[in-house]
Amino acid sequence: MRVLTAFFLFLLALEPARADVGAGEQQAIRSVIETQLRAFQADDGNTAFSFASPILQQYFGDPQTFMQMVRQGYDPVYRPREVEFQDLELRGETVIQKVLFVDRNGKAFLARYSMQQQEDGSWRINGVWLEALPDVST
Repeated sequence: MRVLTAFFLFLLALEPARADVGAGEQQAIRSVIETQLRAFQADDGNTAFSFASPILQQYFGDPQTFMQMVRQGYDPVYRPREVEFQDLELRGETVIQKVLFVDRNGKAFLARYSMQQQEDGSWRINGVWLEALPDVST
């Protein structure tokens, strides 16, 4: 898990420059993530894999390997009980979409999706950093 986190943090440094993200692009980013989440729910590895950036596709090689990584290391994303989109932010030149997940056991996680705009203008997911949030129940 730490290796994957380090890999995804490394990918953040590879992002191309972005000056601003307009409302249309924000909706496109959200749509990419929502469609990938639906693919996870359906165990549709081909569709889920198609939303990964080219560098991630090259790293994982095929949809089966990608799905195995998601099942093992990203269960809150793979099988969320709740999903809530948060703010989109720029970190330096990297576009980050924050998404709150509640897993099957009621534990909250904040996912930071590093997004990469392709030459054709479409968006792909270039990495996800998942952080467990503190339990605030009494």
